Amino acid sequence: MGMMKNLMIGFHKRTGDKFAGMDLLYITTVGAKSGKERVSPVARFADGDDAWLVVASNNGADRHPAWYHNLKAHPDQVWIEHGGHKRAATPQELTGERREAALQQIIAAQPRFAGYLKKTSRALPVIRLSV
Repeated sequence: MGMMKNLMIGFHKRTGDKFAGMDLLYITTVGAKSGKERVSPVARFADGDDAWLVVASNNGADRHPAWYHNLKAHPDQVWIEHGGHKRAATPQELTGERREAALQQIIAAQPRFAGYLKKTSRALPVIRLSV
């Protein structure tokens, strides 16, 4: 993991797991090729008491973020952290009406995600992480 990313994550943790008005979750995945643990900060959206929604938006880029590829390669090796607590998580990619409903909830909370949808032709994956 790069030094700059480490510094950013440290800063986010000290400021209450927030960035640009978004609540953050730190998702740890295992590299699809490297086999090494990778930590990525992502915006989190509550979905019940013990689950979070995250979007593999990559800020609207045409490529999926690396953490998404890692999660798909090793779905049994995913951890989430926020508020200083790290726990194993079970990922589920939402499809159809569940994905659409989740996206509407996410856009209502953070309108910037509507912009990400417009920037790219790819369907942005929505992942439910339950602990």
